[in-house]
Amino acid sequence: MAPDYWQSATQDLSRSDPVMAALIEKYSGLSLVSRGDPFSTLARSIVGQQISVKAADAVWGRFVAVVGTVEPNSVVRLGKVGLAGCGLSQRKIEYLCDLARHFSGGQLNPAEWHGLDDETLIQELCAVRGIGRWTAEMFLIFNQMRPDIFPVDDLGVQRAVREHYFEGEKQPPRQLAEFAKRWQPWRTVATWYLWRSLDPVPVEY
Repeated sequence: MAPDYWQSATQDLSRSDPVMAALIEKYSGLSLVSRGDPFSTLARSIVGQQISVKAADAVWGRFVAVVGTVEPNSVVRLGKVGLAGCGLSQRKIEYLCDLARHFSGGQLNPAEWHGLDDETLIQELCAVRGIGRWTAEMFLIFNQMRPDIFPVDDLGVQRAVREHYFEGEKQPPRQLAEFAKRWQPWRTVATWYLWRSLDPVPVEY
């Protein structure tokens, strides 16, 4: 199901930006969707870091087989020793254990996130080992479906903006961030259509 703001966002973007209007028309009928609960989404993002999608799927399958129900207490209970046979690096095991402790200890509490602004939530997530700003932004887009996230360090976003607006000329991140202000308060939606222009098949995290 599309976010409740999607129609308003696409209408506003289409009125204000001819390039975006063309992308929205081209990929009509598709939208951002959210999958998974917060803990498993973040855990999967850690598992998939710096490896191929195929490899990540295989390791995730082994992780689930060992953990059973993917929830913080299960990971805390197993600990580093219990996760050693999942095919994960020692560093990723440490990251997953740290993530689980943040959830089980209440430092990360999804029930409170609706009251946090985007930047505050990003900083909370980045306090977990193994979660950087890009991962946090992907989480805010694909799990929380926050409407106004612009992941300026995302290579796909950089490439799409360069191709559609700057005749292929590379722009520094600061200039891209300034340029993206034209899409406020719907930068997530603009980002999603920029991704579609590179890969028509929507990614779901």
